[in-house]
Amino acid sequence: MAEKLRRAARVFVYGTLKRGEPNHHWLTKKENGQARFLGRGKTETKFPLVVGTRYNIPFLLARPGEGNHIEGEVYEVDETMLSKLDILEDYPDYYDREQQTILMEQNETIQCWLYLIRNFPDKMLAKELLISYHNTPERPYNENYLDSCPEDLAMDE
Repeated sequence: MAEKLRRAARVFVYGTLKRGEPNHHWLTKKENGQARFLGRGKTETKFPLVVGTRYNIPFLLARPGEGNHIEGEVYEVDETMLSKLDILEDYPDYYDREQQTILMEQNETIQCWLYLIRNFPDKMLAKELLISYHNTPERPYNENYLDSCPEDLAMDE
């Protein structure tokens, strides 16, 4: 049995950090800390998940009860990895982070951190509401995400 990570936290990822997506390498780089895949799950609460800005970034919007039960993956991460994910998500300036209940494939419920956007223009809610994010040729994720800022949400078409 795998040993538990010291000072571990559980994180639910629904976008570019999932396996096979453009930022999954953040979870596998040893210099970022440790991450252990626990399984697939979905949010117990519905949320709007949209793709937006010129960078085609997946955004989980802080409107609980609207949208869909979002599908994603759960990882147990150490403190170092959690701090690296905070950097990637520009927490707390761009994304916020909160605990949510996740229903795992084995019908177990667990508490996980997830990243979401609190301040966004209402027009973001008019976008296609996804259940699951996948990077696609039609809407390719732009690796220049580090240039992204909260003001991009206001300029989104």
